[in-house]
Amino acid sequence: MSNQNLSIPTSFPSFDLVRLLQTVFEPEKGEKTCVLIDLDDPADVKDFNFLKNPALTVQKYAHDIFYQGVNNGAGQALGLTGGELFAYRKTGGSNLDMDDLAVDTKGNRLSFEKDIYPKYDIILCVSTYSATAPLTASAKKHGFRGATLHGLNEIILKTGLSVDYNEVSKQAEKLRLGLTKSDWVEIDYEVAGKACTVHLELGKQEAQKSHGLCRGKTPDVANLPAGEVYFVPTDAHGQMPMKFDDGTLAILDVKKGRQVGGTFLSGNPQTFEHHVAKLKRDPVVGELGELGFGTQLLPFSGRDIQDEKILGTIHVATGRSDHLGGHLTPDKFAERINATHDDILYAPHKTPEIKLKQVRMHRDGKTEVVIENYQPAPYLQNLLA
Repeated sequence: MSNQNLSIPTSFPSFDLVRLLQTVFEPEKGEKTCVLIDLDDPADVKDFNFLKNPALTVQKYAHDIFYQGVNNGAGQALGLTGGELFAYRKTGGSNLDMDDLAVDTKGNRLSFEKDIYPKYDIILCVSTYSATAPLTASAKKHGFRGATLHGLNEIILKTGLSVDYNEVSKQAEKLRLGLTKSDWVEIDYEVAGKACTVHLELGKQEAQKSHGLCRGKTPDVANLPAGEVYFVPTDAHGQMPMKFDDGTLAILDVKKGRQVGGTFLSGNPQTFEHHVAKLKRDPVVGELGELGFGTQLLPFSGRDIQDEKILGTIHVATGRSDHLGGHLTPDKFAERINATHDDILYAPHKTPEIKLKQVRMHRDGKTEVVIENYQPAPYLQNLLA
């Protein structure tokens, strides 16, 4: 199977909220739904005042596409009830726990634990920062289903949220079966002329998939756009490059499953020094809590929520892992603000300075190359044939 068979489609179906909600949730008539957004001051949701701020593009999509969509046709078409919009305070980091306070569009101050989680069947969270981990924990406690769509933009709306998630699920399952129960994965990188390799032990665990389907009565939260196969590493060692938000590049040393320090390469030395200091203050910050493989053929959106789901990319996440079946819960961090789950995405548009030379998987006594130079190797291509 050649790479030409795995090219990104030149066109996508028009976005259809009814189709998306029907495919993802298969909701039953009468199920109650709501939409969540995050704001610096959740009181700004009163009378929809936040819409006056042109910088709040994600929240505007939440209002225009999801809130209005549910209340102006989609909800009726699917037999849904509710349709309310609530705001909570921005957490300030990926997958940090949310405050219990929620505010509705009339300005009423409510409790997630008492007024929202127990009373809604389907919760849609369209936010700045990912809320997948805290919402997954709350779903298991209260019994709702949901979807998180942080960082939503026009490209994601027209591509990653317009695909058929039945097909996304089938493709993810093909790749999951080809990767599951691996002994280990090794990733070879090159950055600034330096080669490094990180070795991740997987312990023959069953691979999991994020495939966008959240049906039935099982409490769960889908992360949309979906489309990845992932593991929670049992151990790791070696070196991995890291590109920080300000463009700073470094190579991080990994021992006993955690980043423990490293070497500054370029950019702002203080950015690197701050990260290393945090690793020393709160060692679990650098724990490798996820290894993920993208499974979809999509255009890059500039947002990790979609770009980590693209076939040929790989991401290694640090920190919180309980929402993925890992052991690292927020209470194990020295500081609450550090209890994030941070994806480190390696993709040609985001990390062009970092060459993803090769990704190898060892399973059933064989070592298979699965990715080379940000392209799926023949082994992955054949799984999709």
